[in-house]
Amino acid sequence: MSEDVKIYELKRADVRGATVIDGFPSVGLVSSITANYLINTMKLTQIGIMDSVYFPTVSLIRDGKPQNPVRIYASEKVGDSEDNRDQIVVFISEFQPPPNLVKPIASALLDWAEDQRCKMVVSPEGLVIDREDEEGSSAPAETPGDENTSLDIYGVGSTKEARTILNGSGVSEFTEGVITGVAGVLLNEGRRRDFTVATILAEAHPDYPDARAAARIIETINKMLLHIELDAKPLYDEAGRIESQLKLIHKQTKTKQPSSPARPSMYS
Repeated sequence: MSEDVKIYELKRADVRGATVIDGFPSVGLVSSITANYLINTMKLTQIGIMDSVYFPTVSLIRDGKPQNPVRIYASEKVGDSEDNRDQIVVFISEFQPPPNLVKPIASALLDWAEDQRCKMVVSPEGLVIDREDEEGSSAPAETPGDENTSLDIYGVGSTKEARTILNGSGVSEFTEGVITGVAGVLLNEGRRRDFTVATILAEAHPDYPDARAAARIIETINKMLLHIELDAKPLYDEAGRIESQLKLIHKQTKTKQPSSPARPSMYS
């Protein structure tokens, strides 16, 4: 595990065979919204934190309790199977990792997942796709309020198994482009280590937290996992409230950093 980033367990948990969700901020804060929704909906228990002397010097206060900038949550284990993808472990953060921490964070996450004998890592990501409007100018995939707009979902897998899982869930293959940030490093490290990493990409607006894109990813995760029934409708219904809340948290956290690193982005 990288010496710059360490993981501390707060509670022992058996997560063999579990699916790890990467909740570090992405385009449209899609991964952060997805992670928050999973934690709240499934009533996950905090089992640890990720920390570094280079992390923002902030404490998030929730229900009167201080919270580390990067937290780890898990659901209860179901049965004794080694292939227990319906058990979820979520790494969640509200701060954008600066470039020098992206690789250490991804490596620490994968080191931990391998040590705990987790089955796979899933990275929810926003995908910026510019569309040409009638006048020929570039337009985002959707605008706020388009709750019923169908958003395309794409996927990339680090291994043959990851690609099989994505294809079996009806996810179109993302064949050409660039994925940066923690998700990009996880894919590369997953391929190098022969560890299953799947990135799910939903068309998202780059300029505001896109809860609707996150809802589409929740629906896809629901198909990928074994016994979980996730209802994404509340996320669509509460998109406005969630977007406003995360926008405020993201702004407050960002102002505490020495500099503002570039937002990870995907292009096609």
